[in-house]
Amino acid sequence: MSLVMDRIGLRLGADTLIHDVSLTLERGSLNVLLGPTLAGKTSLMRLMAGLDRPSAGRLVMDGKDVTGTPVRKRSVAMVYQQFVNYPSLTVYENIASPLRVARVPKQEIEQRVQQAARLLRLDNLLKRSPAQLSGGQQQRTAIARALVKRADLVLLDEPLANLDYKLREELREQLPPIFAETNAIIVYATTEPSEALLLGGNTATVWEGRVTQFGPTAALYRRPANLAAARVFSDPPLNELAVEKRGALVTTGAGRQLPASGVLANLPDGAYRIGFRCEDVALAAAGAANGAAFPGTVSVTELSGSESFVHVDVGAGTWVCLIRGVHDWQPGAAVEAQVDLRRAFAFDAAGDLAAAPDLAATA
Repeated sequence: MSLVMDRIGLRLGADTLIHDVSLTLERGSLNVLLGPTLAGKTSLMRLMAGLDRPSAGRLVMDGKDVTGTPVRKRSVAMVYQQFVNYPSLTVYENIASPLRVARVPKQEIEQRVQQAARLLRLDNLLKRSPAQLSGGQQQRTAIARALVKRADLVLLDEPLANLDYKLREELREQLPPIFAETNAIIVYATTEPSEALLLGGNTATVWEGRVTQFGPTAALYRRPANLAAARVFSDPPLNELAVEKRGALVTTGAGRQLPASGVLANLPDGAYRIGFRCEDVALAAAGAANGAAFPGTVSVTELSGSESFVHVDVGAGTWVCLIRGVHDWQPGAAVEAQVDLRRAFAFDAAGDLAAAPDLAATA
């Protein structure tokens, strides 16, 4: 069984919300929609569910065209960013509610509710009301209610976004094995690359209403097919540099010339945009760096315990450098940002990947 989105488009008046999306999602798979706010993730989910009808293209479920089939006639369950539970019902009755509406026999309801409660560690909370639960327990209740339906398609729209950090981390670890025990198509929307990497499965990078790449999550992170996918899959934002390659040299927009090393070495002459993540930039005091180093000025330093994120204004814009340990670089400090071109991505003038690093060789 699979869900096929065949050249789906969605327009609202003069605005196009979804552009020509084609995806195939297989039964038993976990599929992450990764993109910034307003990228189109929720619009795609609403189309998958049948809440909205596409302006172009078709949806095929298990070989059957369901483009015009309303949501009530589809086997679908949804969990939203803001958990929704019935305040007057116990946890047990909240989970059982869709089964009672469907007139499932009482004995089967008991079996399904207990199974879902065990999966989501709610079996000792079934007699409580939602008001007696923590935020994480309430969201687990909402997820259990979705899973207990045994729907063919389960859609989770940023389900952890409104929880505090500790609860998010706890549920992120718990969800993948729970999803693995279902045989449904799971679609999970998030704005956070780290969450996509933790969940695993497949990821579709979504940018301005387009799916820019789809495939195994780790593979997309290591080898983004285009600049849009690389930007979506970088947090902090991808550091970028425009260069012109001629022979053994590259020239930056500021007119500086550097050896065409790393991923640039074997590329044909032309214009490229180099992208590199924060962990691939070293930082040194002015005059102390070697190689492809760019002078800059510290604008802000973010300390996060064992790591420091240093924002540096360089001629090409603002780059973010990840430094292990606590380093309190002061705003205005003169520094040099040294780029490891062996670990950079090169994109051509059209934004497509021209060269990617051999991460095994540079580890």
